[in-house]
Amino acid sequence: MIRNLIFLSFLARGIPSVTPVIHTLKYFKIVTSEVPNFAEFRIVGYVDDVQILSCYSKKAEAAQDWVNKITVDEPHFWETQTQDCVTRELIYKANIEILKSRFNQTGGIHFMQKLYGCEWNDETDEVDGWEYDAYDGEVVIALSDVKTMTWTAAKQEAFITKLKWERLRREYWQYYFTEICPSWLKKFVKYGGDALKRTELPTLSFLQKKPSSPVTCHATGFFPERAALFWRKDGEEFHEGVTFGETLPNHDGTFQMTADLNVEFTDDSEGKFECVFQLAGVKEDLVIKLERRNIQSNGSDEENNLAIPVVVTPAVLVLVIVIAAIVIKRHRKRYGCNSRFVRAETENVE
Repeated sequence: MIRNLIFLSFLARGIPSVTPVIHTLKYFKIVTSEVPNFAEFRIVGYVDDVQILSCYSKKAEAAQDWVNKITVDEPHFWETQTQDCVTRELIYKANIEILKSRFNQTGGIHFMQKLYGCEWNDETDEVDGWEYDAYDGEVVIALSDVKTMTWTAAKQEAFITKLKWERLRREYWQYYFTEICPSWLKKFVKYGGDALKRTELPTLSFLQKKPSSPVTCHATGFFPERAALFWRKDGEEFHEGVTFGETLPNHDGTFQMTADLNVEFTDDSEGKFECVFQLAGVKEDLVIKLERRNIQSNGSDEENNLAIPVVVTPAVLVLVIVIAAIVIKRHRKRYGCNSRFVRAETENVE
């Protein structure tokens, strides 16, 4: 089942926008049921794609040394986070049992994920927030609009939750997404300094399983996540026959993405197509021209064992990130959210 959830990443499509003035604070929470050798509950926090903390085994810990500077403003920060983690674990374990009951399930491997956070524009000071709750890799309920604090039940089984949350959670969560979360985000950005401003450019390469397959432009090793990858023909952006892959995490904290070009490649096409990569915070584009000698391929239709190097580490943390990113990006438009820690009064789904 874990393998199936990972492969969902190849189904989501879209062109990410490059917005260097947007800062984000996002939290991924996951609780599992009957998964061997897998932490039953885990929280991971990120600021601008940099992991800042994690909590499992009933203890919250900093993922970066600079995060500990937050105790200057909040001396009891880690004690509070640890207590919050312990409380959330009890709530989420109860919630996954509720969901199993609603879906008429008594056993087996199951996952429940909460994906939420806020963003802040440091030029306009505008803020926004989002929240998604997923079960077994599919969104069941999502926050539709921060201003009205309305939720969309993606599954009939979550409709009762929608009614309850709109009745009981509206006032607190609106305050959380517009005041509490952005306030924490600004503190993390202040203490993160240069660590949050680093950029790493990717390696670009062309990959092709066989001559009749699409040519994949593969960018890997870039940071931050806010990047764009696209094709140009004769200097103009080209969309016909182009399919965009999802942005995925690498094991070293960097990211990778792909853009497939499915057109007939002839001698006349030599040098006309190029793949362009743009990274937030970097003015110059990375450009590589499509030429036959630059394509890594098996060389024949009969041989199709070339492995496209999409690196998805089996580590629990990266699995959480992959699933979270897939669910958010696939469902953001569907549920009407315009945007892309840490305490809550209640998160019960019943």
